[in-house]
Amino acid sequence: MKDARVPRWFGSLAGLASAAVALGVAEVVAVFAGARSAPLVAVGGVVVDSVPKPVKNFAVATFGTHDKAALLIGTTVLLALFAALIGALAVGDLRLGLAGIGVFGIIGIAAAVTRPNSGPGYVFPSLLGAVAGGGAMILLLRQREISPDPYDRRRFLMESGGVLAGAAVVGFIGRQIANRQNVSKARAAVTLPTPASPAPAVPAGANVDTPGASSFVTSNDDFYRIDTALSVPQVDPATWTLRIHGRVRKPMTLTFADLLARPAIERYVTLTCVSNEVGGDLVGNALWLGVPLKDLLEEAGPMDGADQVVGRAVDGFTVGSPTAVLMDGRDAMLAFGMNGKPLPIEHGFPVRVVVPGLYGYVSATKWLSELELTSFADYSAYWVPRGWSQQAPIKTESRIDTPRDGSAPRRGQLTVAGVAWAQHRGISRVEVRIDNGAWQQATLGEVPSVDTWRMWSWTWDATPGDHRIQVRATDNAGATQTQDSAPPDPDGATGWHTISVSVN
Repeated sequence: MKDARVPRWFGSLAGLASAAVALGVAEVVAVFAGARSAPLVAVGGVVVDSVPKPVKNFAVATFGTHDKAALLIGTTVLLALFAALIGALAVGDLRLGLAGIGVFGIIGIAAAVTRPNSGPGYVFPSLLGAVAGGGAMILLLRQREISPDPYDRRRFLMESGGVLAGAAVVGFIGRQIANRQNVSKARAAVTLPTPASPAPAVPAGANVDTPGASSFVTSNDDFYRIDTALSVPQVDPATWTLRIHGRVRKPMTLTFADLLARPAIERYVTLTCVSNEVGGDLVGNALWLGVPLKDLLEEAGPMDGADQVVGRAVDGFTVGSPTAVLMDGRDAMLAFGMNGKPLPIEHGFPVRVVVPGLYGYVSATKWLSELELTSFADYSAYWVPRGWSQQAPIKTESRIDTPRDGSAPRRGQLTVAGVAWAQHRGISRVEVRIDNGAWQQATLGEVPSVDTWRMWSWTWDATPGDHRIQVRATDNAGATQTQDSAPPDPDGATGWHTISVSVN
């Protein structure tokens, strides 16, 4: 006679199916409660906020702009392992499995309700998901206990597989509904104003006509995205407001219509992420349209000692910028246009901050909702307590785009090309050298202002063999980028970009 006990692997599979049910139901409920209330997103957000700086640096260096997808996948894998474990334990005592699902629900609820700007409804996705997951586990394991043949693998696999498939469908439907509830239609309805101060035309010689070289203007689709938002905020411009407050003489609140009605400027500005490694691609140049930030701050009237402007996003993320820099005459703006179109949703629609010459983490607030005048002594924005510098001007940097590191170009005339940047100072010279030889001056592309990167190229009579190519840039202030190699933290990477090629 067969042992009536359910095998452990039955329990593990039941645990996986139950967790899938919990997540699927939570996704549907999150459609109504808010995308950031979904357990994976909420827990992932806590992880992003809590992860040590070395781990964050590793994630960006390893996964680049796919760091969020990697985090969500990793969180799902850990959840699956936990679900398999509690399912196996539930074979011996169903209460242990239900307790494990309860822990899952409590963690999800705690993560959701502690997110910035969360509401009471953030409780429900994890709560109802846990209830549904617990019910699925009871049905799967209790049915095995009372079955005349608990070892009927085919039947059990069909039952568990059906539960998994059903949960996947439910979750997919929830995600599709959420995607349809974004603000794409509202964005498409925005009519950008004609700038009172148009951008200077891009000079004819701005681009380098070499395969593999970067384009002077980075398309919206190719522009890098580094932020902490696992769920992209969906902000309706019809209800959006900007509050300017704190240490100001005249607090202000502006609507999106108010902002569009003000005189706008249009400028090409290159943005750079502080996490960009030497030779990295977390840098891009775009045409931005927006309202000068200096004018708004002057109207608000900063009080004495208000040396910091804290930009606050709708999801609670904060960025601290020096007040003096925002008001020194550079083209710092509240941008609502990017490359001739309304801001892409993932790049901060409807309004973000753009400041030439500062790394993004101390300037580029996306999905902006507030500007608070305060002081560096009184408040530290999001990344500062995590070990990054309070103030971080862009460092002079250069990059080789072509040939690629590790490539095998043919002997003869070879164009070495790339980009260099030192926003708000500008680039005056780029030099290239082969195998530690003499520095050779590259030809520079034209630029419309000192706030953009600069294309460069140099022709090399390449000889057969293994060679090392290095590049360095000098800014308009006469400072040449340092050879000293340093990681991105705490205020930007340094060093010369170096590649190796094997000429044949």
